[in-house]
Amino acid sequence: MNFDQKITTTNFDEKIDRLGTHSAKWDMLEPLYGVKPDTGIAMWVADMDFNPPKPVLNALQAMVDHGVFGYYGGDASYRQSIVNWMETRHNWTVNPSHIFTTHGLVNGTALCVQTYTQPGDGVILFTPVYHAFARVIAANGRRVVECPLANNDGYYTMDFDAYEAQMDGSERMVILCSPHNPSGRVWTQTELREVAEFCIKHDLILVSDEIHHDLVFGDNTHIPMANAASNIADRLVMMTAASKTFNIAGGHTGNVIIADDDLRTQFAATMAAGGLSPNSFGLTMTEAAYTHGAEWVDALVAYLDENRRIFDEGINAIPGLSSMPLQSTYLAWVDFSGTGMTREEYTSRVQDVAKVVGNHGPTFGTGGEDFLRFNLGAPKSVIQEAVSRLQDAFKDLQ
Repeated sequence: MNFDQKITTTNFDEKIDRLGTHSAKWDMLEPLYGVKPDTGIAMWVADMDFNPPKPVLNALQAMVDHGVFGYYGGDASYRQSIVNWMETRHNWTVNPSHIFTTHGLVNGTALCVQTYTQPGDGVILFTPVYHAFARVIAANGRRVVECPLANNDGYYTMDFDAYEAQMDGSERMVILCSPHNPSGRVWTQTELREVAEFCIKHDLILVSDEIHHDLVFGDNTHIPMANAASNIADRLVMMTAASKTFNIAGGHTGNVIIADDDLRTQFAATMAAGGLSPNSFGLTMTEAAYTHGAEWVDALVAYLDENRRIFDEGINAIPGLSSMPLQSTYLAWVDFSGTGMTREEYTSRVQDVAKVVGNHGPTFGTGGEDFLRFNLGAPKSVIQEAVSRLQDAFKDLQ
């Protein structure tokens, strides 16, 4: 398919009304949190309040103009767009035949759990971590094994000595979030190699979810696990998507990339058993984004970095609150433990007083008890308003 190659930079300052559009982030605000969307600020669901790059919209318009919405076939150009993106943005060489397309990466995670583990097996998570992992593990009858991250003055690290003591031999898989959600940590090559060695020692499959890999700030550099530890190729499953990068999560399209022949054969069998085939709209958006979206992503990252600065400065000025230094993603992780308040009290101030809704920390597992996660993927004016409201809600501490 031909896409309009003219890049029209998104006006990230534009406020787009998403009410009544079946937006989970906005239309579920009142049913789930009791905050009216016309007066509240939704900072929970991890999608952004921005339009995607113009070539993505053009590609969808071309489908509408054609008017026939049949089954998708001939995906060579789609696969090549992924290959090109990974090579140019991440110095990672991907074989196009190693790519499986899933209905997003939560679906990809579930398929990995079903493929490489059995009911009752342990699946390791470095917590706090993206809440959908634990939900999928439990729903498939596997056991969540929490390996808590060490919080060193607002900087998460892994404690493999502690993790070694937890192992009982029933663990079969590790799911790594790289970069880390909810803290935004970008793991170093040394840390990634330590994860690999841990998996080798305990004979674990490693699933590396790298969905936020394009949204990295400053001097931080994301290293694909496939590049960081070549000795783990026979037990490594990589997961990527264009959904967070380009704000096209509704296309429910993700990629599971498997270099090892045996692991790939097993995964293909699970895909076949589920009768899975890709969504043509998601594939079309992804190809357009990866083919023509590099300039847009650069502008987005710069904009998000400024949002991060505004939010962190404002939040860290409130006594008792601490926003972790954000190295990647658009998800701020704020520690409320210094307030001396109960979780119910500070959450009420955030939601009921400030009318700001973030994700509740305990849903991310052990280590998240004193935190809330806030989505910074919104116009700068919205971030400034949220900071002002939060400062006002905690003004008695200042």
